[in-house]
Amino acid sequence: MPGTLYLVSTPIGNDGDITLRAIKTLSDVDFIACEHIKAANVLLRRLSIEKPIIECFGSNRLQITKQIMTRLNQGESCALISDAGSPAIADPGEYYVRACLALGIRVVSVPGPCAAIAALTVSGLQTGRFTFEGFLSKAKKSRYEHLEGLKNERRTMIFYEVSRKLKATIADMSDAFGDRKVIILRDLTKPGEDCFSTTLFNAKSKYDKPAKGEYVLVVEGYTD
Repeated sequence: MPGTLYLVSTPIGNDGDITLRAIKTLSDVDFIACEHIKAANVLLRRLSIEKPIIECFGSNRLQITKQIMTRLNQGESCALISDAGSPAIADPGEYYVRACLALGIRVVSVPGPCAAIAALTVSGLQTGRFTFEGFLSKAKKSRYEHLEGLKNERRTMIFYEVSRKLKATIADMSDAFGDRKVIILRDLTKPGEDCFSTTLFNAKSKYDKPAKGEYVLVVEGYTD
């Protein structure tokens, strides 16, 4: 009988946010598939857990997929983790989920910290309907087309961004959306967490030289 792939959420900045169920799952599975071994080892050492680890988000994805699927088909269980937060959200984890489902292998979510939801809940914007847009493309044309396609989106929009691209992203959003409300959050749940509510026009000067960190932008949807 095939085993199970567990999607285990890990802390996004505060170690205290890991759940009891996540700890138990990581302790019980036969092996762990991770984004980067270094980050996984830090987490597992902190939890005093020793398990075989496979780094699965590299360039040899096809080979690793075959290895993981073979072990799952043989009845082993695997926990899939990203460096932080929920696996398969804005990372290649979804590829392994699809592979499992195609082979009839059970996939189970072990929910926990997620930067997108954490940011949305403190944004003060509409939470009843929202859309997660993840990271914008590095390619200028793709970024333009992505944002142009959202000009009339009425739902609250959530984006991820890195500090080195934040200035350009805010400028592109301002060009596409006009002057809308935006909440910009940096390093959620970490000691230096920062949350700033402003408009896209004002954000251009505020974040001319953004501090290093991981950013979430929550943007107001289109209104008449």
